[in-house]
Amino acid sequence: MHKSSEYMHWAKTCQAAECNLATSGVGAFPLRELPFDFTRLEINGDNKYGYPLLKHAIARHSGVDAECVVTAAGTSFANYLAMAALLSPGDEVMIEHPAYGLLADAALYIGADVKRFARREEDGYALDPAEVRRAMASRTRLIVVTNLHNPSSALTPEPVLRELAALAREAGARLLVDEVYLDAVYDQTPPTAFSIGPEVVVTSSLTKIYGLSGLRCGWILAEPPLARAIEQLNNLFAAGGVYPGEVLGLAAFENLDAIRARARRVVEADRAALNRFLDEQPGVSAPRTLFGTTAFLRLLDGEIEPFAARLRAEYNTSVVPGRFFEMPHHFRIGMGVNSAMFAEGLRRIGLALKAQG
Repeated sequence: MHKSSEYMHWAKTCQAAECNLATSGVGAFPLRELPFDFTRLEINGDNKYGYPLLKHAIARHSGVDAECVVTAAGTSFANYLAMAALLSPGDEVMIEHPAYGLLADAALYIGADVKRFARREEDGYALDPAEVRRAMASRTRLIVVTNLHNPSSALTPEPVLRELAALAREAGARLLVDEVYLDAVYDQTPPTAFSIGPEVVVTSSLTKIYGLSGLRCGWILAEPPLARAIEQLNNLFAAGGVYPGEVLGLAAFENLDAIRARARRVVEADRAALNRFLDEQPGVSAPRTLFGTTAFLRLLDGEIEPFAARLRAEYNTSVVPGRFFEMPHHFRIGMGVNSAMFAEGLRRIGLALKAQG
């Protein structure tokens, strides 16, 4: 049985650097800027199956009924709960490639048989329902995708998600869509894929786009019977969530537009800097995307592991090596933390590329 996440251990122990481009979300939102009367904060409250006011706020944000909402400690735990409720050992789960490592790690821990379908770099990492159909088998119980795609930030349009949902429905399976990056589509943000049909399950949180990772405010959207089953499964782990965090999560939802706008300015400045870097730098390439906080770059000459190690040792700059996405010639960088730091990190990547010839 798969019992660990190599990526998460690396992120906790090896990511730190003067120029940390290994991030995956925006910079932390200062708690002091959250409009809230902290004298109202209590240690305990009514949150046995999630703080009701927070669940209603998530429901309003998502345009769904509150009985479809299950709260969870961040998106990764939401993904695990959803998979654990839907899969049994030996069930087949289809996961995109390249994919965020924790998705496969969670499925393997549950004992599922993980199969992959390609998102091709030459197509801008777009989802192709034909690829999914070719890879599916009679044992397929779950299809897993991210939207925006992690690591590339490619956006999947609703018609494609509808095709994937139809494939799942025909097979008696479900479609799990991790939407933690979707709100980085700042204008005309697409609706959640949960509205497509009951075979769709959605996960998300306030971590990546809002800079509120410490609140661990995550959620699952599922049809009510499945939502109740997931809540019962969550009983294995705790009597309830962290009540002060849930109260602050509600305060965040009441100020969500302002929190997102604060980070948007940094993300858009960083994206402009990245595009200039890609225009000028012949040593790397990447599909251009309009949204998101991550980019997935190909190193055109050499292996990424020694390059990333030298970048950190000699230039005090960190990136995420592609092995965590099963792509050994690639690396992921993150935008949205600090534009001066990001620009300096790109400059140092350029110096490292020049030094390796």
